[in-house]
Amino acid sequence: MTHDSTSRFTDRVADYVKYRPGYPREVVTFLHATCGLANGAHVADIGAGSGISTRLFLDAGHPVVAVEPNQAMREAAIAWLSEYPGFNAVSGTAEATTLDDASVDLVIAAQAFHWFDPATAGREFARILKPGGLVALFWNSRLLTGSAFLERYEALLKRYGVDYTEVSERYGDDASMSAWFGDSFAHKATFPNMQALDFDGLKGRLMSSSYAPKAGHPEHEPMLVALRDLFDRTALNGKVEFAYDTRVYVGYGARR
Repeated sequence: MTHDSTSRFTDRVADYVKYRPGYPREVVTFLHATCGLANGAHVADIGAGSGISTRLFLDAGHPVVAVEPNQAMREAAIAWLSEYPGFNAVSGTAEATTLDDASVDLVIAAQAFHWFDPATAGREFARILKPGGLVALFWNSRLLTGSAFLERYEALLKRYGVDYTEVSERYGDDASMSAWFGDSFAHKATFPNMQALDFDGLKGRLMSSSYAPKAGHPEHEPMLVALRDLFDRTALNGKVEFAYDTRVYVGYGARR
């Protein structure tokens, strides 16, 4: 995990916590029913950020240790989730989690795997997993077509995003995930997900993205003017809809 990837969300934590989408409960159901995850299995959430994916598993009754190198993100997760008895948070990276050998039943990474060094992270996942443990990688993949809003929002990001094209192309596909898991690749699934946002929510969702120019950048105000125009043209009953596919890839163990 590079220094840039661990620090680029530091000043976007509040927007990230409030406006980023969650994940469908079907992700956990799939891991239980199809992949054999036991009730109460111990989970390590790698690159846990503000704890959105961590909460998904806490709500399902799993003890979770959130591994997150960014202090601001980690503190946000602690503030949000500390009342869960099964929650813990540590400072660590995908390549050096600080967790004990063979200490967890499931390693997850949600919306974060593309920031990791794949080979080193794979060895670290294998080290902390118990024999027969699972690795589940999943993320929300925003749909780029299907409505006027989705298509015009994508055009706005290409116009104003600082490094949007570079970052947007980093999520894995079926081929790259199969190659990373190797012989341990076992299951994949896709679930629909959606956010309905008013203008403040849309603005917060945009500003939670690391490629959105911040206040003081010459493109910040023009971007917000374009966003307001987009909202006014495409909102229905005061809301726009972000549609996502939540993609899940699961393997038994990880390559060393």
